[in-house]
Amino acid sequence: MALLWVLVASLQYKWASQLSSATEVRLGSNLQSLMTIWHRDFYDELSAICIALQVGPDSGAHDGWNDYLQRYGEWTGDYTSSQSPEGSNRERDLVRDVYEWRTSVPGTPELLRLNPKAMTIDTVSPPVDLQRLLARLQANSGNVAVAMNAWEFRGEKGTLARPADRQQPSSLKRNALAGWQLDENIPALVHPVVHHANPFSSLTAIDRPQVDWFVVVLDANVMRDRIFPELAQRHFGGPDGLEYKLVVVASAAEPRIIYSTDPSITIKEAETFDSTMSLSGRWPANAWSEAGKGAVGTPRPRDQDWRAFSAPVWFPVIQYSPQDEPWVLFLQQRTGPVSKVARRAWYRDLMIGGVVLVLLAVNMGLVVYSSLRAQRLARVQMEFVASVSHELRTPLAAIFSASENIKDGFVEGRKNLRFYGSILTSQARRLIDLVDRILMFASTRTGKTTYAVKPLAVSDIIANIRKNVSDEINEEGCTLEEQIAPDLPAVLGDLSAVCACLQNLIGNAIKYGGLERWIGLSVGCHELGAGRKEVRFSVHDHGDGIAPAELHHIFEPFYRSPKVVAAQVHGTGLGLALAKRIAEALGGKISVVSELGVGSTFTLHLRSAENGELPQETRVQATTGNKL
Repeated sequence: MALLWVLVASLQYKWASQLSSATEVRLGSNLQSLMTIWHRDFYDELSAICIALQVGPDSGAHDGWNDYLQRYGEWTGDYTSSQSPEGSNRERDLVRDVYEWRTSVPGTPELLRLNPKAMTIDTVSPPVDLQRLLARLQANSGNVAVAMNAWEFRGEKGTLARPADRQQPSSLKRNALAGWQLDENIPALVHPVVHHANPFSSLTAIDRPQVDWFVVVLDANVMRDRIFPELAQRHFGGPDGLEYKLVVVASAAEPRIIYSTDPSITIKEAETFDSTMSLSGRWPANAWSEAGKGAVGTPRPRDQDWRAFSAPVWFPVIQYSPQDEPWVLFLQQRTGPVSKVARRAWYRDLMIGGVVLVLLAVNMGLVVYSSLRAQRLARVQMEFVASVSHELRTPLAAIFSASENIKDGFVEGRKNLRFYGSILTSQARRLIDLVDRILMFASTRTGKTTYAVKPLAVSDIIANIRKNVSDEINEEGCTLEEQIAPDLPAVLGDLSAVCACLQNLIGNAIKYGGLERWIGLSVGCHELGAGRKEVRFSVHDHGDGIAPAELHHIFEPFYRSPKVVAAQVHGTGLGLALAKRIAEALGGKISVVSELGVGSTFTLHLRSAENGELPQETRVQATTGNKL
């Protein structure tokens, strides 16, 4: 059973560890799912602008700049499409400025700003924050094919690192929404625009392969203060606020936090978060650390892919900056890292499993203990049967022998007949006492024996004891010395039960009293306090005494000392157990004091009738002592 318990404990530990790993993967996959949905909605915010402005490359709808101005004005003004006004306001507020960057004309490029309120297109100087972007756009404006793939090429100052003689894909001609590209550093959305002889009129023919650029500058403050918080609350919020820590970091040469749900979080702390997602679909060149697990891109188990991954490409509307400086989203549960949450679950499961195992061990121990007790009880009962058989056989043999002698005519004369009659009488009485003792013990175990408890005079008890034990004392050659205190109060009890109890104690003193063959009987009254008294009947002997280790066993049914068994002293082991039950049923008790080599004293404690308890006759049950 111990081996089975160890096996179960080992399997429990293994299963708890596997469950912890599965919990970590499940929580991580949930983080990945939430981040992906968050990215989709963020993507929708940007793509809605692209779709609303309807800027196409060369799909046949070669609009002039006045057409874009009119479309932009309608979008930011009286918006009458099927979209809700709330959605229109969100997109309009996100757009800070819209420019047209004329790079197709010979000479110096020209930057035009669309003014939807005045419905004019104004020439402006390039803002400082746009100069790097405009230079890169100018370098990639040779034709539509180059412009449409400008974000895929690498080179100094925006020049192409690969030949630009790629043919324009036919898919670009059919998709008027393709070609939008996002520069996260500003941030800004850009799109190439093909040319007419008169760029302000779509009615003129296209006369040059070079392209101009449509530039939509986004308001980073609106994105930080409204778009990101709304998305965070929508996807990571709960009844009690945000359930996750969210940080968006721009991974430039000097990384900076664009948005954070907690202003106190630093970039170093964000790098230790559970899950990391690149919003642009690729990882930066400076290899962000993967939530404390090493550099991004290092080999990892498949079930750990959620720790660092790239956002999906939903559909080809927006491409991202050509620089390896994408925005990166870091996410972690507010309650702590996924590993700690899984570890807490592991500890909880291990504790529950441990409690179950402890209970199982206790149960196994109880089973073993019960089995040992059952074996011991069976052994004791077998010894009891053997003892009873011996006790029965001895008097029966004496009776049989005496009766045979009488039958065969060997007994002659009155004196001999009296002698053999006394043998038959004593052995028959011995048999009757043995049977009565066994029957009384059985009846007390089943609760069928009841006693009539009433005040009893001590003198009546002593007189009955003298009468009942005198023959046995004389036969054994013992001396009974009495010390009875005068003026003893009456006691509460049943006369036959009290006498049976004392007879058992005296019978034990006769058997185990030693060679001195002396028995002492003392009776006295003792104060218990609060006006209560008890009368104590003490039986003394000068036998070998009882070892301290055996004192708490001697009142157990069928128990006999190994030394007594070895000495072949007759007995059944029921006398003291029966005496104790009788005493307790009468509301008293039995105590014992013994010393090896000196002797033993057994004392019956009975309540005094002067205590005011049970003034009239009351019947009590032998096993429990409860009133009937």
